[in-house]
Amino acid sequence: MRVGDVLPPLEIEITRTLIVAGAIASRDYQDVHHDAELARQKGSPDIFMNILTTNGLVGRYITDRFGPRSVLRRVAIRLGAPNYPGDTMVLTGTVEAVEGDTATVRVVGANGIGRHVTGTVTVTVPGADGARVAQGAEGAEVIEGAEGAAVHEAAGSRP
Repeated sequence: MRVGDVLPPLEIEITRTLIVAGAIASRDYQDVHHDAELARQKGSPDIFMNILTTNGLVGRYITDRFGPRSVLRRVAIRLGAPNYPGDTMVLTGTVEAVEGDTATVRVVGANGIGRHVTGTVTVTVPGADGARVAQGAEGAEVIEGAEGAAVHEAAGSRP
């Protein structure tokens, strides 16, 4: 992997089931993530994906591209246009930096109405050199910040 390399895109269909399942899995029971009528009453045209689901999809995108030995060291994302049911999000990535077995990748996820997510992911591939950086993190912690930002840092590495 070299600076400037572009990762293959990943298309994700945004279904009502994906949105609700992601909210349940992350214990986010806010009605705007599962009740279309209440979401409309609050000004949204429909339910929409939560940041924790997006964070997980960004992590999946990177680990799918870098392989099963990859360890997410840092995921810092910011949300933009909501992901509504019936749309498709396309994740793309560009390698911004490589140092030893660690790479920083700029990630963008766009849907039919704009950019849903932008951010950077730092990933380490144990045993890889700078030209072959390749290969998530268990026991990770997610910290939500201001203005819809989230930071996900690995608490340890996977064997």
